[in-house]
Amino acid sequence: MKIVVQVKLQPTPEQESALDATLRAANQAANEVSQRAFKTGKRNRKALQGLAYGWLKSEGFSAQPALHIIRKVADSYTILKANIDAGNLGRKGAKRRVRAESKPTAFRAVSAQPFDDRCLSWNYNARTVSIWTTAGRMKNVRFGCASNDLKTLMQHRKGESDLMFRDGKWFLIATCEVPEEPQFEPVDWIGVDRGINNLATTSDSVNYSGRRLGRYRRWQARKRAEIQAKRTRSAARLLKKRAKREARHAGHMNHTIAKDVVAVAQRTERGIALEELGGIRERVTVRRDQRATQSSWPFHQLGSFIAYKAQRAGVPVIEVDAAYTSQHCPLCGHTERANRPTRDDFRCRRCGLAGPADVVAGINVRDRARSAWVFVNMPQPTS
Repeated sequence: MKIVVQVKLQPTPEQESALDATLRAANQAANEVSQRAFKTGKRNRKALQGLAYGWLKSEGFSAQPALHIIRKVADSYTILKANIDAGNLGRKGAKRRVRAESKPTAFRAVSAQPFDDRCLSWNYNARTVSIWTTAGRMKNVRFGCASNDLKTLMQHRKGESDLMFRDGKWFLIATCEVPEEPQFEPVDWIGVDRGINNLATTSDSVNYSGRRLGRYRRWQARKRAEIQAKRTRSAARLLKKRAKREARHAGHMNHTIAKDVVAVAQRTERGIALEELGGIRERVTVRRDQRATQSSWPFHQLGSFIAYKAQRAGVPVIEVDAAYTSQHCPLCGHTERANRPTRDDFRCRRCGLAGPADVVAGINVRDRARSAWVFVNMPQPTS
């Protein structure tokens, strides 16, 4: 499976100037190629290469950087078409879709730029890289990363790496091909119910509370309101910085939860069952005072973290229907809204089964995974 490793570059002032000039030149050229593609309608890689390769070479780009710029532009139009076909930009005639279709795709001055092994080489022992720039090959650019990331780079790095400038710092995002463990046949399933007050609750009655994250986010919201009231440029920069800090905090918590869930599943040879929550924000209506909480709820990130960690460990993952998991009685099968008198409690009106609502939901997710797995692995009749 593919994963990425981020390393922080530590260039000298002269090296930083060369990297900045290279990134800006590449994106300026990409914008020019994009405009030509828009005017001529030639948007796939092969057609764009015939259209723009000679011009890029005349502008001083070497062969591989020129090809990467062309592929970068072609991929941007491929992504645009995929979003239009999927309806992500609205129906035909929608303002957002018309706006996207009426102009060429554009790149920021410091958008990420890909480099392959012909343009970028690594010296892991010295922790330096040699990279192509518009000023020539630049050697001995130092980088720093965690020891585990360095080990992953040395053993599994394969393919392109992206040069990125973010928040005044330089990074390389390296692609690594990490071998997967063979997926085992699960003896049972762990149902995982995701929520807001409780970020995750398993069918084993293990609860990962979201109270700490909720307090942290409420504190951040108060600070944002104070900073926004100032309405200055420095306040805008500080808001951006705080938003990224909050996202990193939530990501760290989700990584921790996903790691624990996958470790238990691997140790007990069970699969992981998740609720299928796609489009939940459109399906579920909440009170006005809860909208910000729901819109910032990182449930999708938690699910994706569990999925990729499980794939790497060989743990099966299945998604099941999320409908009525917190209102359905796993003992007698009775489903009723009144089965959940409060947010935290479940009490079946028919058989009297009672317990924490999130644990009951996790058990229902587990039971649905059992049925779904049997159906998926059922031999298909031959004609």
